[in-house]
Amino acid sequence: MKILSKIYTFLVFFFLYIPIFVLIIFSFNESKSTSVFTGFSFDWYLALLEQEDILNALKTTLILAVGSSVISTVFGTAAAVGIDSLRKGWLRSATMGVTNIPMMNPEIVTGFSMMLLFVFASKLLGISDSMGFGTLMIAHITFELPYVILNVLPKLRQTDRNLAEAAQDLGCRPVQAFFKVVLPSIKPGIITGMIMAFTLSLDDFIISYFTNGREFQTLPTIIYSMTKKRVTPVIYSLSTLIFFSILLLLILTNLIQYLNEKKQNKTSD
Repeated sequence: MKILSKIYTFLVFFFLYIPIFVLIIFSFNESKSTSVFTGFSFDWYLALLEQEDILNALKTTLILAVGSSVISTVFGTAAAVGIDSLRKGWLRSATMGVTNIPMMNPEIVTGFSMMLLFVFASKLLGISDSMGFGTLMIAHITFELPYVILNVLPKLRQTDRNLAEAAQDLGCRPVQAFFKVVLPSIKPGIITGMIMAFTLSLDDFIISYFTNGREFQTLPTIIYSMTKKRVTPVIYSLSTLIFFSILLLLILTNLIQYLNEKKQNKTSD
């Protein structure tokens, strides 16, 4: 049974990652062929720098990812503190249920419903162009919030509630006690939540597709529009850069969690 389980695990990882490896290899292909590797070259990465529409999409994606992750982290941390302070069990459970809905809801339902909301609001306010960067930002903040909350809440539950009260007994005001005592103890969860929010915003396609409008495109949406035409190795090089960017962020997230656990183990010893 152990041999069969190892074979099964190998096949799962093989079919998951072999397409990515093929993509990376052909991003360095010398020719335009997407099936025959003719030689090693960085030409498609250099050609990527000449694509103005891709560079504009990259700029939009980075601004959107940074802005939405920072805002969702601030609101998500505040929401997590509020949820953690709820005393009634049923109220906390109901609040967490509402919080989890955007995560459990299919993205196409979320994206389409937000598009309808933005169109309705624009008609109500008399705005001609209902979609744009603002709607993209609101949509990304909305679906990132639950992930930030779920990363911060466990750290709040691990924090001793008496610490804030002790700080107030020593002369700190409630706000000062939060920033000087509670915030440092939940900082790893906040950083992890922000990195996760940034990653989710970076590679989101469905919600961005429904809420981006005509003037703004993100990298996933522009890759989709490029695949409608003839596929070129430029798409391979762009996808490779996105893959390694997200991989780097995941490594950073795991490293932060590892260092935090190591620090907690030292403290407990």
